[in-house]
Amino acid sequence: MVSIDISEIDLQWIQVLSEGWAPPLKGFMREREYLQCLNFGLLVDEGVQNHTIPIVLAITDEDKKRLNGETKVALKYQDNFVAILEYIEIYEHRKEERVAAVFKTTTTGHPYIKMIAQMGDWLLGGDLHVIDRIQWNDGLDCYRLTPKEIQQRLKQMKADAVFAFQLRNPIHNGHALLMQDTRRQLLANGYCNPVLLLHPLGGWTKSDDVPLNVRISQHKAVLDEGVLDPKTTLMAIFPSPMTYAGPREVQWHAKARQVAGANFYIVGRDPAGLPHPDIPGEDLYEPTHGTKVLQMAPGLNDIEIIPFRVAAYNKQLKRMTFYDPNNHSDFEFISGTKMRNFAKQGQTPP
Repeated sequence: MVSIDISEIDLQWIQVLSEGWAPPLKGFMREREYLQCLNFGLLVDEGVQNHTIPIVLAITDEDKKRLNGETKVALKYQDNFVAILEYIEIYEHRKEERVAAVFKTTTTGHPYIKMIAQMGDWLLGGDLHVIDRIQWNDGLDCYRLTPKEIQQRLKQMKADAVFAFQLRNPIHNGHALLMQDTRRQLLANGYCNPVLLLHPLGGWTKSDDVPLNVRISQHKAVLDEGVLDPKTTLMAIFPSPMTYAGPREVQWHAKARQVAGANFYIVGRDPAGLPHPDIPGEDLYEPTHGTKVLQMAPGLNDIEIIPFRVAAYNKQLKRMTFYDPNNHSDFEFISGTKMRNFAKQGQTPP
């Protein structure tokens, strides 16, 4: 059988697909699924299902020639066979069209667009069969729970509501306030045991984001110190790479949590966004659009969106509270970027 080498990010997408995070996909997208995703943000062959981020496997001209006449191919990562792709289909990787549709920009200053520009000129789709469960052997595999495993854990915890929070930064007190307040609201609305799915993204992130092992250590400390209640929190790692595609990507994040059993999803400011690569001081995506898009996105009917409430450090009370614009001078805003800078400079945040 012909084999092709894959990248670390390809392997992360294989984990996403093989564990069932992206139904109804059974493997890397064929052209029909790809065109639906690109042009509709939906998959429509098995009912209308939200799917806004292409999950595709790029290959080179040389790979395409070697696959001529083949119906299946072995996928190899660092000399180890990890999966087989069957009933394969090869189609053109129109990169500019892809990035314009998904990212709403074509600037190669964007880190994921830059990677796409360096990928092969063909896309390979087919049905995926993994040889063994994907393991990274980094001491964190115990947190990499599949959607079915998460659902089973939630059942064991007797959760009657599940609220998910996705993050790619350390938890700061503003995040904690949002999560604590969400649980308070759910209890006030009649739920008896709402459980937090604390679900940090575990795939590729850009180079200046905090590494996964550091984030998990910090999240564990937050639980150990009781900032979040470990008895009503399930921490697991979401295996997806980060694409920084703004409102389109935040729909993917919400869909995956819906698949895992969440029925409430906390969405923050500028979810899945980043600073504009070409315009200093500007965001690439309007910070409120992620929330607005999620609240009207098709195919996410089983999950309720909990909009971001602005939390800031109250200098008078010396703790995080929700921002009151009538007392603006009392507040200091602590963003994820500011937290990363505190860490880089060895400073203790307020």
